[in-house]
Amino acid sequence: MTDNNDPVANFPTINRQLWNDKVDYHLQSTMYNLPGFLSGIDTLNQIENDLLGDVQGKRILHLQCHFGLDSLSLARRGAQHVTGVDLSDRAIDKARELAATIKQSESTRFICCNIYDLPEYLLCNEEEELFDIVFTSYGVITWLPDLDRWAGLISRYLKPNGVFILAEFHPILWMFDDAFSRIDYSYFNQHVIVSESKGTYADRNAPISNLCVEWNHSLSEVFQAIINHGLRIDILREFDYSPYDAFLNTVKTEDGFYQIKGLEKKLPMVYALKATKSS
Repeated sequence: MTDNNDPVANFPTINRQLWNDKVDYHLQSTMYNLPGFLSGIDTLNQIENDLLGDVQGKRILHLQCHFGLDSLSLARRGAQHVTGVDLSDRAIDKARELAATIKQSESTRFICCNIYDLPEYLLCNEEEELFDIVFTSYGVITWLPDLDRWAGLISRYLKPNGVFILAEFHPILWMFDDAFSRIDYSYFNQHVIVSESKGTYADRNAPISNLCVEWNHSLSEVFQAIINHGLRIDILREFDYSPYDAFLNTVKTEDGFYQIKGLEKKLPMVYALKATKSS
């Protein structure tokens, strides 16, 4: 029996509400730049572009896709088909609407579910239904309690010799308080983190307040989960900047990226990897 007052047991419901409430503010934000996307701007960053390479003719599974701007950018690049998955029903509704607006409905599919429930929605019984690329990026694994199950899903949906691409905020960042003035949390996944979230990273003044349920995952936990499920890590990179102004107390670099004020070029802010499923 599930305890309705237990945030850990109810993390999908709690976090779905959190992300549903963010959608409208993100759509209006300069960070997501929806008008620019609709005019043809590609939303992917150089960090992940260097690992994705040419996606022409590829089948791509995009996990935790939000309202699908990156998914649709991949479709615009000529991917054969892109399937986006997200917990937020409001985000998925918007992704489908945007796909229709830019005439990419036939080359995309958007699924709303808890990522761990994906096998109930996406069967892929034949090898040709599997994916050449599984992709996920920026602020994704902190919402997941079990990386072994996550890596198992990635392996399940990849073709033999298919590749997994991850671009993610560095776990060292999640050790700090929001202002980066002190260390509040362990680098390691010692316990669930339940907190109150006010506003959103794309609009600090958004009048929303939500409970959120998160987990910190060390690099070794991420890498070992991937390795344990038959993937070989071919490329691993770390970066001392974020492509997004998603944190408090940042400064903008000459290249247009973001670093933590007072800790410029001292902290890793993003890591990215490419892993290949064994044949």
